[in-house]
Amino acid sequence: MDGYGTIVEFTGTTLTTYDVTRISCTPGRVRAEQVGAPGPGGAIRFGSPGKPYGELTVTPDGRNRAVYKDDGASATKDLARLPGGLPSLCRRPAPQDPFSAFDRFWATFEENYPFFAAKGIDWHAVGAAQRARITAQTTDDDLQQIFVDMLRPLGDAHTALARKRADGGLSAVFAGQRPGTREPTDEVQELAAEAVAAQLISPERTFGRGALGVGELPGGIGYLRVSAFDGYVDDGGYPAHAAELDRALDTLLARPGQLHGLVIDLRLNGGGSDELGLRIAARLTDRPYLAYLKVARNDPADPTRFTAPQHVPVRPAAATRFTGPVALLTAGSTVSAGETFTQALMERRPAAVRIGENTQGVFSDIMFKPVSDAFTAVLPNEKFLTRAGTTFDGPGIPPDIATPVFTDEELSLGRDSALTTARRVLGGAPRAE
Repeated sequence: MDGYGTIVEFTGTTLTTYDVTRISCTPGRVRAEQVGAPGPGGAIRFGSPGKPYGELTVTPDGRNRAVYKDDGASATKDLARLPGGLPSLCRRPAPQDPFSAFDRFWATFEENYPFFAAKGIDWHAVGAAQRARITAQTTDDDLQQIFVDMLRPLGDAHTALARKRADGGLSAVFAGQRPGTREPTDEVQELAAEAVAAQLISPERTFGRGALGVGELPGGIGYLRVSAFDGYVDDGGYPAHAAELDRALDTLLARPGQLHGLVIDLRLNGGGSDELGLRIAARLTDRPYLAYLKVARNDPADPTRFTAPQHVPVRPAAATRFTGPVALLTAGSTVSAGETFTQALMERRPAAVRIGENTQGVFSDIMFKPVSDAFTAVLPNEKFLTRAGTTFDGPGIPPDIATPVFTDEELSLGRDSALTTARRVLGGAPRAE
């Protein structure tokens, strides 16, 4: 795979990944089985064992190349055949002593993470200092603390450490976050919903197991809450999630001629599928345009080297569309796919007006990299670029109009300044409330 530190092996109808660094090759997280017969161009669908639906597609691209596409991702990954086949290192069990586990963890970030320079982190110095803490008697609990101490200074919400459970699953033991981020509690979310409801004409209609909400504001303004870009169905592939999103959008846009403006609320959005974000954007334009460029780090020795930029477009949907003014509500708890969607709407015409706070500042798809029998590292390796080649990773996308977002004072008064401001911008609210 070009970038991503991954080898993909095909054996019969089985797809298996391996995670590689310059010092290691270990079994990866993905093992999938072919679903159905090959499609046009030889495209093969693969899915989790036992599932009747596919989750990714591999399409031949000449004799020794192929294109790999995860459902829900907004871009593809290039595969090139290894002339010598699977390296012998991948066939040998990886040593599990604490020194080896540490070295794989360090190398995984050293060879993939794109933002050390931007964050002022000398990863080599970090590695030397933290490796000195390890002895032959270092336990998994000790190693966990060392890994967490290495990740915390990154302040990156797309970095995490997970530990394997007895049942084979993973439990997060650390998740990064931009300094100063206010994590919304259950109480905050409940009070925020009440503050929004106070401005709606009628109760919000929910879809996607509560992750989507559709409502109406005074003055012919529609309201769409998107709390996640995944989890819309109990069990199903991307098409099932897309169908549920379409149900919500069809309800929202049932009377497009009577819709004078639209508020999209992403303030409590935890991310998910970038492709679902593009699906919403496709309902909000009558012309194709560039959403963003996407690149991935692909040289273990050179952090400035990336894959060729992929142009990710927004194309008008065949379904009912709304092309009028849009206000977008964002906050520090607008994360990942919530941010790529925000970036996609920046090039819309007319551009969406962003109201609230800076988004979290993490855009890349995340990689799960097992580094030992006990631990899995989570990290990004991509950049989402503007047409000019800049990225919002780190500080996040700033609002056009800054307002308080679900502060203690706002919630105690049942007030939602961002939503009120959006109504004024769209011409649907009085000048004072």
